[in-house]
Amino acid sequence: MARVKRGMMHLKRRRYLLKRTKGYKWGRKSKITLAKVATHKAGQHAFAHRRDKKANFRRLWNVQLNAAVRQYGLSYSRFIDLLKKSKVELDRKVLSQLAREYPAVFQKLVEAVRK
Repeated sequence: MARVKRGMMHLKRRRYLLKRTKGYKWGRKSKITLAKVATHKAGQHAFAHRRDKKANFRRLWNVQLNAAVRQYGLSYSRFIDLLKKSKVELDRKVLSQLAREYPAVFQKLVEAVRK
């Protein structure tokens, strides 16, 4: 059987790795062992922060809703409670968007929920 040399794939893999670490500081951009660790950690952080981003947006929507609902003499928690009791199934993202972009519609929604 013919001998298989794997130098090309080895080089390709290293080049790809170093391309991903471009812009990193110190040895993490040029030394293979450090670059491997750096990309692995970067991937872990990216994964975790995608989750954090969702939580941050939900927090923002809650604050926006609270500010919008205060104009009508309600608190955020009371408003959410009334929504659940009147079986309105709009999520916080849509509600805050309504409050920001369509205040007239949001006002009608608040009045409908109050009754």
